[in-house]
Amino acid sequence: MELKEEDLLKRNVKGISEKLKKTRVCILGLGGLGSNVAVLLARAGIGYLKLADFDMVEASNLNRQQYRISHIGMKKTEAIKSIIREINPFVETDILDIKVDRENIYSIVGDIEIVVEAFDRAETKAMLMEELLTNTNKIVVSASGMAGLGSANEIVTKKIKDNFYLVGDNYSDYEEYLGIMSTRVMICAAHQANVVLRLILGEEKFKKVIQ
Repeated sequence: MELKEEDLLKRNVKGISEKLKKTRVCILGLGGLGSNVAVLLARAGIGYLKLADFDMVEASNLNRQQYRISHIGMKKTEAIKSIIREINPFVETDILDIKVDRENIYSIVGDIEIVVEAFDRAETKAMLMEELLTNTNKIVVSASGMAGLGSANEIVTKKIKDNFYLVGDNYSDYEEYLGIMSTRVMICAAHQANVVLRLILGEEKFKKVIQ
């Protein structure tokens, strides 16, 4: 049986496939947030994903990230590319096995307008904000505050400024709660992916807080 792209996407909202197909998104970090955002956007029918991470899959990643036991020891970039290929082979993926820093962030992002920030470390998040929100016209979709087992209803998306959206519960962090679970991580990732889709499709008429 020949697989057709329209068959994969026939349950999507009608009339959006062409617009999504033409869109390019960059995801920086392929851990709990980034791996899940990448899969969600692939399922939605995004046309192109640029995916950057320098890490390898470890057993401890499997409690919240998209990887499988068979991926342990693989580069996250290669593993997520293989996962996306099995879900939607019509998505073009460009993977970069690289640690993002001030010196290379512009060359990595290039001319892609929408950037998903999915880093683990607070200092790397801060670096990205300083570089992309002050020196470019990029739109950044970020997340923090997803640790512990608090209510899912505490996690919201906030429009901080015209080109910056932040997902989270505004208080939890890994150090405070000493653990992070798949449920709240995936909720945050779904918020991020949903913001990206709304931005692409012109639904970005957000209030300060987006439920």
